[in-house]
Order: sequence, then C-alpha cells, then structure tokens
Amino acid sequence: MAQLPINTRPTPYDDLNAVLVAFVTDMQAILGDAFTGAYLHGSFAIGDADEHSDVDFLVATERDLADAEVATLQAMHGRIYARPEPWAQHLEGSYIARDALRRCEPTSAPPVYVDNGSTTLIRSHHNNDLVMRWTVHERGVTLAGPPPQHLIDPVATDDLRQEVRGVMRDWGAQLRADHQQLNTRWYQPFAVLSYCRMLHTLHTGAIGSKRAGAEWAQQALDPRWAGLIQRAWDERPNPSEKVRQPADPADLASTLEFIGYALDLASTIRQSES
Repeated sequence: MAQLPINTRPTPYDDLNAVLVAFVTDMQAILGDAFTGAYLHGSFAIGDADEHSDVDFLVATERDLADAEVATLQAMHGRIYARPEPWAQHLEGSYIARDALRRCEPTSAPPVYVDNGSTTLIRSHHNNDLVMRWTVHERGVTLAGPPPQHLIDPVATDDLRQEVRGVMRDWGAQLRADHQQLNTRWYQPFAVLSYCRMLHTLHTGAIGSKRAGAEWAQQALDPRWAGLIQRAWDERPNPSEKVRQPADPADLASTLEFIGYALDLASTIRQSES
C-alpha cells in the first residue's frame, strides 16, 4: 500500500515537524493497510502551544493491533525517542481502532497508549475520552489520513460537561486523600491550571487551552485565587526538573483549598449553561 501524504508543517516548530514526519512515515510503514489516520490534539490543536507543551497524538487504525504490530511499534517509539530533538521525548498518544474511536464506549477494551516521556506501549484508557474526541473532531490537526470528522461523531456539549465534572470530582477526591501526590513543583501548578481549564470548559461548553483557562479564571473567579493561578502559570518551564522538587508548602495548602472551591463552583453550573 502506498503511504498517505503527510502534513510536513503541522506546527510552528521545524524541529518538531521533523520528528512528526519521521514518526508518521515509520508508523505507516509498520501498519500498512491497518493505518487509517494520525492527528494532533491537545495544545497543538487547541492553541497556545509552546516549547513546554506535550505533543498529544491520536492514531486511528482499521482494526485492533496484533501483538506483533505492537512490538514493532514499540521498537519504533524507541528510535523516535532517541532522536536529538527534545520534542522526540514528549510524544503522548493512543492507537485506537476506528470502530472504537467513533464514539466513547466505556466498555471497550483499552487501546495501545504511550505516555509523555516514555517509550513503553501499554493498554490504557488514558486520553480515550470525550475530551480527546471533542478536540480531534473540532480542532484536530491532520498529520495524515482523512478529515477527523469522518472518523469521530460530534460530542454533545452536555456529555462533555458531564465527563469533565466527573474528572474534577474523582481526581479531587484522590488528591485530597493523598496530598503527597501534589507535592512537587510540577504537579501542584499542573493541578491548579487543570482545574482552571476544567471550570472554563464547564462555563463555555468547549475545550480551551491552559492559558485561556488561566486567564479566564483570574478574571472570573474569586480574586483571592489570582496569585495562586499566576504562580502556577509561571512554574510551567523546566517540568523535568520541577517534578523532582517539592512544592511550596503554602501553595500546596492553597491548591487543596482551590480544588474544594472549584468543586463547589462546578456543582452550580447547569448542564445547559453556556
């Protein structure tokens, strides 16, 4: 099978584009007729991506992948990771069969997934959700393959809000039960910015960038949180270093309070609010 044409300039960064072209070229060679399409979501689709952003991808396949194909993809991810461009160490995404991709089915088998900073392919539902499907359908950047709207059904606004509310609730319960998970200079600000972004989604019914969520939250929420949110944004550079450093104790305590505040506020936003 001839390879599908590849988008050679999907992002503003030439070195990242080189990584993505190599990634999609090798992937098509491995998957052959099983390859359907490859897309960017996350910040490079929504907007406001910068040099600190992860590179979130989705690969649609014609069917679930065989173990031998997964093993070959595993080796390919190792080769990509070893490239000199720093972006090569920050690919994160899933390989999802097109029948399972069209709509989010909680009973489906977990797809093949690789985490940011890893080369190990695992089976995981991480990112196999409505947020990813909304982003790819509405704003996805095609690397190769058909328009994403041909593969993914539209996501209803109320369904998107319901999923985000559930993530806020479940993640909040986890973080408040285990404070140590928050206790790094990476995770603590990440949680603050994530809750800003999720509240913004509840307010607008759409997925926005971390920057848009932070700026909206600083204007729309109680002013007492503005400093915490600004410090969280300022902490974004050098995440690989900050993940090994403890969070500021005062900001850690404030983050736990902010999560409680966000959960209370989320409960007041109606499903149909826009």
